[in-house]
Amino acid sequence: MTACAIEGETTGAAATVSPVSGEAGKAEGPGGREEPEEPERPEAARGPEGTWGPYEPAKSHEVVDPLVSDESGEPGGGVRATTGAAAFTIAADGSYAARLTLSGAADGAAWFPERWTLDGHEPYAVPLPLGQPEELDSDVLPLADGRVLIRRHVADRHTFSLLYPTGPGTGELPLGALECADGARLTLLPPSPDGASAYALSVGEHSTAVWLVAGGAFGPVHVADVPGRCSGGAWLDRAGRLLALDREPVGGGPVKAVAVDLGRGGEVTPLLQIAPDSNDRLLLADADSGLLLIRSDAPGHDRLGWGVLGSCLPVRFPECLRPADVAVTPFAVQPGQMLMPESCAVALRIDGAAGSWVGVWRPSGRRLHQLAAPEGWLAGSGLWTRDGVLKLPYANGDVPCGVALVEAPVDEEPGVGTAWAAATESGMQPSAAAAPPAVCKPVPLGQAPLVGRTAPG
Repeated sequence: MTACAIEGETTGAAATVSPVSGEAGKAEGPGGREEPEEPERPEAARGPEGTWGPYEPAKSHEVVDPLVSDESGEPGGGVRATTGAAAFTIAADGSYAARLTLSGAADGAAWFPERWTLDGHEPYAVPLPLGQPEELDSDVLPLADGRVLIRRHVADRHTFSLLYPTGPGTGELPLGALECADGARLTLLPPSPDGASAYALSVGEHSTAVWLVAGGAFGPVHVADVPGRCSGGAWLDRAGRLLALDREPVGGGPVKAVAVDLGRGGEVTPLLQIAPDSNDRLLLADADSGLLLIRSDAPGHDRLGWGVLGSCLPVRFPECLRPADVAVTPFAVQPGQMLMPESCAVALRIDGAAGSWVGVWRPSGRRLHQLAAPEGWLAGSGLWTRDGVLKLPYANGDVPCGVALVEAPVDEEPGVGTAWAAATESGMQPSAAAAPPAVCKPVPLGQAPLVGRTAPG
């Protein structure tokens, strides 16, 4: 279906957020800047001890300080975060997480998998070392039963195994291997919502193969072949059947998000069509509310926007999601908000000259709250509870495995509060217009207008 795209208070290109087959149908950030060319760090945040106070970067710890590192997160999955060089991945149900970490002295440090337990009263980490250290290009992904999938690149093959603690050691269950045909790149997809399966993408010259690498009967199973070169990956349902991928056509062209139905042999359906020549990527999707976080250059340059799966309401590109001199990437959406996408709290990683910190935003709030991260935050990682509490994993020299709890800031009622009073004086609003936008009449994609069009009366 077709809907207007809203950029700030203006209507932009027509957008398509199509339904797909199957089931899917409290401290504030910087108020002012003494040096406009360099953004300040957020003033305060709830620290590991549950108190509010200024952020102090790590000085003597042998860990990566996320407010000093210039490494960026991995957009698209919402559960993978880069800190230093290793990724931190959280299971779909939030029960476990896994990463590669270093052990030993600095001159003889070695990489090994580590599993975090997140659903208990206190988080704790379990090391999963084997007889030899792991390579840094290996991937780890936790399953809901506590086992950790590891992908290794060995010679011309990708091998897969399940790791699990057993007494004082680590057990390993080999799952098979895939050949690297013609140097094809292979990456693990975000954890499947069913908690028991794991999938990988193998990108070839003309098509992308989707493989079931854990949860099958006899090793890796080929489940779909998608024409074009695909990247990203976001699940659109709770069953782990509908997968959204960002696809570049064979021979080049704009990148468009498509939905792949793994229950129908990989049937492909267009998902995002904002403008014919725009690159439209899906970063995050929430199966409960249908909220979609999108990155598109349809407004003329890359913008972060939001829409609703299967809705004819406008796709919007809020002004508050493009603060000056920083990059903003969403990594977690509040679950459990059934049919209420505008009330979902969204966590965002903000990267600037000062480092990385946390943003919290709701579509209905039209305001980006900026919070300092806990010391040693595994930047770009975290998850929401249904009650609106953001869990931020961190590790530093004093706490090797910790989770800071941050309650979502309360948004001011529209038309009430200092932010809205200032907006009234300046003639601007924190985001899109408060008045309900005009709904566009659904038209075939080939006839979709490039500017806003209200439905005829």
